Amino acid sequence: MIVTTQSATLAESNPILNIAVFIAFVAVTLFIVIRASRNNKTAADYYAAGRSFTGPQNGFAIAGDYLSAASFLGICGAIAVNGYDGFLYSVGFLVAWLVALLLVAELMRNTGKFTMADVLSFRLKQRPVRMAAAITTLVVCFFYLLAQMSGAGGLVSLLLAVDGKIGQSIVIAVVGVLMIVYVLIGGMKGTTWVQIVKAGLLIAGAVGMTLWVLALNGFSLNALLESAVAASATDPKDAILGPGLQYGANPWDFVSLGLALVLGTAGLPHVLMRFYTVPTAKEARRSVVWAIWLIGIFYLLTLVLGYGAGALVGAEEIKNAPGGVNSAAPLLALKLGGPVLMGFISAVAFATILAVVAGLTITAAASFAHDIYANVVKKGKQADPNGEVKIARRTVVVIGVLAIIGGIGAQGQNIAFLVALAFAIAASANLPTILYSLFWKKFTTRGAVWSMYGGLSAAIILIIFSPVFSGSPTSTLPNVDFALWPPNNPGIISIPLGFFLGWLGSVTDRTKESRELAAEMEVRSLTGFGAERATSH
Repeated sequence: MIVTTQSATLAESNPILNIAVFIAFVAVTLFIVIRASRNNKTAADYYAAGRSFTGPQNGFAIAGDYLSAASFLGICGAIAVNGYDGFLYSVGFLVAWLVALLLVAELMRNTGKFTMADVLSFRLKQRPVRMAAAITTLVVCFFYLLAQMSGAGGLVSLLLAVDGKIGQSIVIAVVGVLMIVYVLIGGMKGTTWVQIVKAGLLIAGAVGMTLWVLALNGFSLNALLESAVAASATDPKDAILGPGLQYGANPWDFVSLGLALVLGTAGLPHVLMRFYTVPTAKEARRSVVWAIWLIGIFYLLTLVLGYGAGALVGAEEIKNAPGGVNSAAPLLALKLGGPVLMGFISAVAFATILAVVAGLTITAAASFAHDIYANVVKKGKQADPNGEVKIARRTVVVIGVLAIIGGIGAQGQNIAFLVALAFAIAASANLPTILYSLFWKKFTTRGAVWSMYGGLSAAIILIIFSPVFSGSPTSTLPNVDFALWPPNNPGIISIPLGFFLGWLGSVTDRTKESRELAAEMEVRSLTGFGAERATSH
């Protein structure tokens, strides 16, 4: 049955047309990146795009960064296969954005310069805090990159009718090389323009497919859901409309996932870094308004696209296609508009992956070069900005190679699920320190270091000893079983532990932090005064 389904899927697509669309898109975006790179002269140009983008432009770029392959491919697949439980990802990602907006976004932008560590180390000891923040940033970016690279392998394999792990591994390697080229040439400015173009195409494509699916069902959401139930392979058939299909056996897994999704965005360094690309706090607020509208509309569309894929394509065909559940949106496009629409939607999905991995890579490179090299190794004052950018470019290559290796190892996993792990690590290692730094005057360096390293270690250890890593057919190591922690997501333990360690480290630390710097940080975070100046003390 599996062979037949895969063959039928591959036979319906048109690899020559698809690769033509794919090459055309790569050519256009590479042209944009090269044009944008001409003004990359300083560290501010490379890391923060010279703070030259307007609020609406940055709003589209934030949406482009946030609406990753997990949002488009992973959630559509999760809804098509698991119905209501899959849609919980959309709800979690959307609510998470509101938490990030209300608690940290503008305050972080006003206080920092290039990276998350600029904020965390503002009133604490520079070297230990910057080192810890850089390490957590690199780990979060790596886990997020795993999801994007895995999605890229499945997507392009479907696009080009490449089946089998070896073929998908070659595709992942090609995507990784493209990512390295984009970031090396374009920096943050080139990456931002790719994200703007990608967000516009993604939302336009999603709107078009949504209207098409609704038109086939008389513009009735009820008729669409009835079609999805009729095509469902679950028992009972209407199980996809109610909770429990994915998380019914282990409700704690859902609680853990929900915590990770809702709290994780506020600790994602590549999303927070987007706020440094606008010139003023007013433009930062405008960009947030644009981003909320774009992100909110998109997540409503995923409900129609997911159930539409379940009704028109079928859960079994989706699961058995190259790329597995991540193939739902391209296969739905194939059913609706044939190879032409599938080629366009796949190119848009590839744009989504390329834009997000570029954003992740430049964030990780900036964190290593700016925080570890410039402020820890060179101790800030001796760092040469040109040398810092050279280190960042070398870091891009290293991160790209690691992402390729990790993406090959993560093939077959649902990318929405993989992204949830990155969210859990961000919420455990970064969010407690961010909130304590912004809102608690008695927070100390020891509290920051304990919170970041403790939350990071707990999250990774729980992931290693969970069914994600071993003990099930979809695990990273399916042939061994050392799973000791039942939930797939570590958030329910690691997030509270990160907050507890931040508190414990601070109340047991007799070292007094600078009250003057704490007061200055409060003024700067609320007013934006001095936000463009270097944060060195």
